[in-house]
Amino acid sequence: MVEQEFQQKTKALIDSLKSICANYGLGNDGNEFKIITQTFLYKFLNDKFAFEAKKLDQAIANADKWEEALTQLSEDDLEMLQMRMGPDTARLKPRHFINYLFSQQNAPDFAKLFDDTLMDIAISNNDVFAVKTDGGAKVVLFDRLSNYIADDSKRDNFCRAIINKLVEFSFERIFTQKFDFYATIFEYLIKDYNSNSGGKYAEYFTPHAVARIMAEIQVPKPQQGQIKNVSVYDPSAGSGTLLMNVAHAIGENRCSIYTQDISQKSSNLLRLNLILNNLVHSIPQVIQGNTLLHPYHKDGSELKRFDYIVSNPPFKLDFSDYRDELDTKANQQRFFAGIPKVKAKATDKMEIYQLFLQHIIYSLNTGGKAAVVVPTGFITAQAGIDKAIRRHLVEHQMLAGVVSMPSNIFATTGTNVSILFIDAGNKDKVVLIDASNLGQKVKEGKNQKTVLSPEEEQRIIDVFNAKRVEEDFSVVVGYDEIVAKNYSLSAGQYFDVKIEYVDITPEEFAAKMQGFSDNLESLFGQSRELEVEIKNQLVGLKYE
Repeated sequence: MVEQEFQQKTKALIDSLKSICANYGLGNDGNEFKIITQTFLYKFLNDKFAFEAKKLDQAIANADKWEEALTQLSEDDLEMLQMRMGPDTARLKPRHFINYLFSQQNAPDFAKLFDDTLMDIAISNNDVFAVKTDGGAKVVLFDRLSNYIADDSKRDNFCRAIINKLVEFSFERIFTQKFDFYATIFEYLIKDYNSNSGGKYAEYFTPHAVARIMAEIQVPKPQQGQIKNVSVYDPSAGSGTLLMNVAHAIGENRCSIYTQDISQKSSNLLRLNLILNNLVHSIPQVIQGNTLLHPYHKDGSELKRFDYIVSNPPFKLDFSDYRDELDTKANQQRFFAGIPKVKAKATDKMEIYQLFLQHIIYSLNTGGKAAVVVPTGFITAQAGIDKAIRRHLVEHQMLAGVVSMPSNIFATTGTNVSILFIDAGNKDKVVLIDASNLGQKVKEGKNQKTVLSPEEEQRIIDVFNAKRVEEDFSVVVGYDEIVAKNYSLSAGQYFDVKIEYVDITPEEFAAKMQGFSDNLESLFGQSRELEVEIKNQLVGLKYE
């Protein structure tokens, strides 16, 4: 009950911030996203600081106003308190607190004070909270938000409206909540800003069903809490849904996350997701940049190898501008199956997922695991790069299996998708699941989406992890069988063909054959009549 109450209060705060933006002409504006996410983050960091300070200092916990109690601490005592808090809590000074800004809201140039406060927090916490670009530049936590109001005479009032909303309630009681709470809040926070954008880099939100299936197959329940000191990587991370699910299955304090994504917007969303999910220690490994052209994470001169990789890469995208830069001797091992050619009339249909998939295979540690969303066409293509990748996985015995998902599992794309599971340690049987008939179709806006029930999700997970055969649903095959099927990874091609035998009398058989004969005669008759009619029409046309 408490969880639902705070979830509603948190959503109400998000709605009220969106309402303020709309009142100042920023509804559906490109900058609204930055204002909403950054003010939410400021509130979160402020209240997290309070939560940690009260845990460590009883005098602060018992004070009527914790901000005043903190203000009375000496500079040395405040620094000592912050050192005890740990690295996942932002370093704040009394002048950074929301209550301090609230008390100063009638001061002249309040918008400047508001912006200066956010920028000072960003600079003070740059080492831990800044996202890097592949060129080495740092993307700090906050922007000067009032600058997004075109009319500077309205900026003070805009910032006052925000502070008045932020001061109304505290997040402190949500810090004891579990992963699912934050996943729900994060999805609500970004739901208006994380659209498909025409299929561009990782801008769409991966459905929870897909994320959960990927996480619980890579990290089965018995292994959860047993794994430690592992690396988790996503080369097209988007807002981080897949990463959060895998990290939660492993244990947030048992893994380090590494990411790269070309989108600055996605990288900022991912940073927010990491902060919400107690994974601040991984923010320095969040890189904004082109993974294929400039892969950032390395061990010395070689690309870094990872224990777990998850990815929902873009499927088709125009990368013709830098295609030839990838086609070099230095990249021959990484792109072992080849690089898609530029399509003369449809450059936006270049199969970029093939490059991400090869990059993932190359980046996998010895004994590592990967789960990748691919277009279902990948699992059966009989030529080209797709087949060469499948052959590589089979020949190197590093395939765990495939789950073919229902159509429209993503509301924003009609492409049928499958989840490819790679396991460099699996030298035995491979699981192929056809889950295409599961789920219920629902409308989501203008789009139709297929939603799996929790029981259907669990069925997929249990069947895969147990390597269980179920009629018309799953098969378990050896690598030699896959070779015999021309490297097809479609479960349906391995299902037994059923032939039904029916006992009938000679008289019944003769009657059936007579029926077929009569049908054929009728069809031939219709065909002759049609032929005569066409000839007559042609003769008529000739004499006109």
